[in-house]
Amino acid sequence: MKSLFLLLGLAVTLPAKPNILFIFADDQAHSSIAALGNEEIKTPNLDQLVQQGTSFTNAYNMGAWNGAVCIASRTMILSGRSLWHAEALDNPEGAKNLIESGKTWPQLMKQAGYQTYFTGKWHAKAQPEKIFDEVRNKRPGMPNQTPAGYKRPLADGSDTWDPADPKFGGFWKGGKHWSEVVADDAELYFQEAAKKDEPFFFYLAFNAPHDPRQAPQEYLDKYPADKIKVPVNYQTEYPHMEAMKLKGKKDSLLRDENLAPLPRTELAVRVHRREYYALITHMDAQIGRILKALDESGQRDNTIIIYSADHGLACGEHGLLGKQNQYEHSVKPPLILVGPGIPANERRDALVYLQDIVPTALELAEMPKPDFVEFESLMPLAKEAGNASGRKAVLGSYINCQRMIRVGDYKLIVYPATQTLRLFNLAKDPHEMNDLITQPEQKERAADLLKQLKALLKEHGDPLDLSGVEI
Repeated sequence: MKSLFLLLGLAVTLPAKPNILFIFADDQAHSSIAALGNEEIKTPNLDQLVQQGTSFTNAYNMGAWNGAVCIASRTMILSGRSLWHAEALDNPEGAKNLIESGKTWPQLMKQAGYQTYFTGKWHAKAQPEKIFDEVRNKRPGMPNQTPAGYKRPLADGSDTWDPADPKFGGFWKGGKHWSEVVADDAELYFQEAAKKDEPFFFYLAFNAPHDPRQAPQEYLDKYPADKIKVPVNYQTEYPHMEAMKLKGKKDSLLRDENLAPLPRTELAVRVHRREYYALITHMDAQIGRILKALDESGQRDNTIIIYSADHGLACGEHGLLGKQNQYEHSVKPPLILVGPGIPANERRDALVYLQDIVPTALELAEMPKPDFVEFESLMPLAKEAGNASGRKAVLGSYINCQRMIRVGDYKLIVYPATQTLRLFNLAKDPHEMNDLITQPEQKERAADLLKQLKALLKEHGDPLDLSGVEI
């Protein structure tokens, strides 16, 4: 009997399942947070998350099957499937079957006993109203962009577009900046969740810092364009631009590259980086509101925060302005875990995928990982448990015109249409400025990476045939 009382006493003192708050940005490069090394940007609230949690500095998005890279990233997260298996769900029938099977991430969290909430950007075929308990202010893939928002500024500095002027719509459509609406919804959700017995799973998705990069004037004023630095890997034009897209296809496959005129001028790069930074800093202020509301609701101590973005972005690096490429700035988002049991102010440089957050959340929810979830929990890496070491290799893809593999410090990029290969040593060359592919001493390494790439693509069901690509 004494043992029974001890067991009962233990049962009531065990911690409940943690709440899980997933904060998701759009188009945010891993290098756009002050605490992770960016000396220009102001991100005090994201810095706080970095200091309080564990950051994964080599988290990759696996790629995309169309020009909207975010669709693939989000569908992989929603389904737990790798790129080419998730593609089969990017249609009405596939989405319907996925929902009816109960195999989406929020449905799995519901099965684990969670109350599920959603607000913000949604860019997947399976609609949130069918898989979350409560949905507010669902937004499209991006705010509307106007013709004046493209190919700007001109070489003479003229520009008719103003990121702070509500007449251009976009983030201002509806009368209040969309990032502020997301924070408003979070404040309401936390109040509701505090009244419930179940833990919450809150999927909170900003459209920021995707273009049109609009922020209030006070945030733009923090970044005078003439004070913004041009990135060290700035180029006026990317020499392999044609190889990056499908032969004979229009430039819409590289839509983001139309935001500034070619050749890229230093002025244009500074203007775009200024607006990118301002929108991130404005989003950071809303994250501050969200964290304050979480604290005031009394739920912070039992909440795991997962912060990430669907992919990164070029903003002048390599002569590029988008995410339809395989460089580090575009394939790596930030990825931060914060909360009880997560080491504070730690970095992990293991190779992981952004989509590993799905089995991570399932582990935190004490739910066994289903067989169809193809990614791996980050918790062993976060806690440095056992022999946790991350992946040996990560892949990157863009439609059938780009492929990438990283193994250790080395990264191989392939443009099949032109038989172009690029090789980088990321330890010595983190900005990917020194292509090693023509160096004789690297031929064996490049051939081995290409062999591994072909094998892994086949393993993951990639439809692209690289058999004709050789070193």
